[in-house]
Amino acid sequence: MLGLSIESSCDETSVAILKDGREVLSNVVSTQIDIHKEFGGVVPEIASRKHLTNISYVVDEALKEAKVDLKDIEYIGVTYGPGLVGALLVGVSYAKSLAYALNIPIVPTHHIEGHIAANYISNKELKPPFLALVVSGGHSHLIYVKDYTDFEILGKTRDDAVGEAFDKVARTLGLGYPGGPEVSNCALKGKPTYNLPKTKFENYDFSFSGIKTAVINIAHKEGENLKVADMCASFETTVCEELTQNAMRVMKDYNLKKVVLAGGVSANRVLRNMICKEAKKSGYEAFIPDLKYCTDNAAMIGSAAYYNYISGKYYDIKDKLDLNAKANLKVGE
Repeated sequence: MLGLSIESSCDETSVAILKDGREVLSNVVSTQIDIHKEFGGVVPEIASRKHLTNISYVVDEALKEAKVDLKDIEYIGVTYGPGLVGALLVGVSYAKSLAYALNIPIVPTHHIEGHIAANYISNKELKPPFLALVVSGGHSHLIYVKDYTDFEILGKTRDDAVGEAFDKVARTLGLGYPGGPEVSNCALKGKPTYNLPKTKFENYDFSFSGIKTAVINIAHKEGENLKVADMCASFETTVCEELTQNAMRVMKDYNLKKVVLAGGVSANRVLRNMICKEAKKSGYEAFIPDLKYCTDNAAMIGSAAYYNYISGKYYDIKDKLDLNAKANLKVGE
């Protein structure tokens, strides 16, 4: 079963062709990072315009790389939320037009569920149930994956997402964008010598505004005397400890045996090592996606779309034109 998938929720235009949801025949990604660097973050209007320019070319490249024709495609998966509404609309509109022209089903797919599904591509043996620690620029969630299309949010950030905190800390320390890789690379030259706060709630929620503010205050207080590499190492270590400790609490309380990482911040080497180490210590299995599937890409959307499709969660041909982008789409909607 061949599916074509489209991802355009932020600043990557991506199209992939997957066979049976786990075999990637092609995964073409056109990134806009260099364009948005000069602004210190993604500019929605620019992102939308670049998607319009790129999407037809990326579709052609994905088909060429997979060595298939459009007539071979059986359904089309597309990210319809959450994300930047203008960017999402480019992918959704293109997918609707293509599905209508080919007279095949369109499968609306949740961006975060796609990040979770990236683990099905990298770990062929992985099956639900498991706990997903979803960490990205816009999300920090602990999600109980009961089945391929059945999700329950157990904990989430009450303020900044972890990736957002990395970006703000990087800006404070005079580092570049995106902040995650910049902070992580700088941390390699330092040691976690600064004492930074962690937040712990009775439930499984996160908070990263406190540690972000602490970094800002220390940076202002110490000025030129601030040891930037040590601060990066301290921030990265503390944040990863909070994420890992909360995940391990859920694993114990819900008697789960498998935990997976998902989202852009799952590429962080400290977090990857820490979650695997703590899981092994407690007798759990840990699964992490290949680095190329951590950031936004259409292969992960294709995997999630496949499971939505075979479960019957897709729009009939007559309803295709009603599909719309949903910028604030919640997991499980």
